[in-house]
Amino acid sequence: MSITVLAQGLRWELALKAVEAATRKALELNILINVSVVDQAGIPLSFARMNGSFLHSADIATDKAYTAASFGFPTSEWIQILDANPAMRLGFPQRPRLVVFGGGLPIKVDGQCVGGIGVSGGSEDQDELCARAGLEEILNQV
Repeated sequence: MSITVLAQGLRWELALKAVEAATRKALELNILINVSVVDQAGIPLSFARMNGSFLHSADIATDKAYTAASFGFPTSEWIQILDANPAMRLGFPQRPRLVVFGGGLPIKVDGQCVGGIGVSGGSEDQDELCARAGLEEILNQV
């Protein structure tokens, strides 16, 4: 039996390209955002704060990426999960760094979650559009 696990990892170069793609989308939408890309452990690989974006959004973007990477599904899906389970609705939102609204997407390669991207600064829909632009940049490179 092996005592090690080999896991795919997201390269920082792709994380940087994703951040650039997300900020380009934000410029198209005429919004100011913070965007964070994290690895599978939730550690930031790349981050950008557009000048003038909301200060609190910096942490929110990273927490969205962390939430998406740690659970493997978009942060926008949490509301349905919490609506369906009263016990979770009471307990889960109290967890530090858990974000239960849109703007965080998992990064999956060959079905394995290798990280997450989170965007904060616009509406939930705008944040998700920017995150999706970043995600697509990564997936186009794979």
